[in-house]
Amino acid sequence: MTDSAPLPSGSVAVVLLAGGVGARAGFGLPKQLVPIGGKSVLRWSLDAFAAHPAIGAGVLVGDDDVVAAAGPLPAGWTTAAPGIERQQSVANALGALADWSDDAILLVHDAARPGVSAAVIDRLLAAVAEGAVAATPTLPVPDTLISEVDGVAGDVTDRRRLARVQTPQAFRLGALRRAHAGAGDEAATDDAQLVRRLGHAVATVPGDARLHKLTYADDLIILSALLGGGKAAMRTAVGMGYDVHRLVPDKPLWIGGIEIAHSHGLEGHSDADVALHALTDAILGALADGDIGDHFPPSDPQWRGAASWRFLAFAAERVAARGGRITHVDLTIIAEAPKIGPHRAAIRARLSEILAISIETISVKATTTERLGFTGRREGIAAQAIATLELPEN
Repeated sequence: MTDSAPLPSGSVAVVLLAGGVGARAGFGLPKQLVPIGGKSVLRWSLDAFAAHPAIGAGVLVGDDDVVAAAGPLPAGWTTAAPGIERQQSVANALGALADWSDDAILLVHDAARPGVSAAVIDRLLAAVAEGAVAATPTLPVPDTLISEVDGVAGDVTDRRRLARVQTPQAFRLGALRRAHAGAGDEAATDDAQLVRRLGHAVATVPGDARLHKLTYADDLIILSALLGGGKAAMRTAVGMGYDVHRLVPDKPLWIGGIEIAHSHGLEGHSDADVALHALTDAILGALADGDIGDHFPPSDPQWRGAASWRFLAFAAERVAARGGRITHVDLTIIAEAPKIGPHRAAIRARLSEILAISIETISVKATTTERLGFTGRREGIAAQAIATLELPEN
């Protein structure tokens, strides 16, 4: 995805849903107008979409008071009335885009998720540009899930194939039009479900913890920290990670979140990505939050063969949940073979995607042990990493 050509400027449209009242939050005003860091929840999304070069039009779905409070709309944007349900609101917005081609790409976003990043938008647009009819950002489910009846814990639910769905979601406009035209009275909580009912696959891309949804009053505290609106004093925390895996024949080799062609791969319970494991431990170390084995124990069969980017995304989400941010990571890969140099740029780009941080804050280096030790004998590969975080003092 990261090697895709950029989409033409202005070739993407957005539907921004701001029709809810947010009664569960209890703010006394629509939750999309609640201020965070000096501007409304709604304005955070508007500004993010306006700044993206591929986006040329948009529809703000909201009542007159919300539209007036939103402030100036970006160039090329219009408005549509909200429906009683979310599905009707999207349908109304589609009507406002009647002159757009079926081949256009449309992003549909909930205004209650103010932390829109250019990185997530880029990942979604790349997925659709490369052939997906629809794409949605997701985050792994880190917590144990149980059934619960009348305040009593029940059975554990298998979370191996579960993920948390976020917005914006991206679609070929024609497919979304057909999905809504055929929906009838059958409700869906998001548009990706409607497109799946047509038989289309929905691609997933890594999400972002900053896309946390404002639903309850406590969510405002989380979002204030995630988006930098909090006033807490910050401290610097540094963590170090180190990992080793044995090389074995006839197995794919994953290093730094990318697959590298080689005669051998790394042996482990997951995909054994030694670089991502070291970096995950470095971030968890800076948080003083245990290590990768505490959160993803090898004894748990659900992690057998798991993609290690999920572990790293989990660590980044833990940083965001604390109101912190990752300011720099430094990764060193120790291997006699294969040569890492030709893959450094791709690894840096992949880490930028997973961590949702600038590539300029990511260092990737490689070295050998001059044929000494197990790495020198090509028996295994090691990696060490340092992560620097900013965390609230409290």
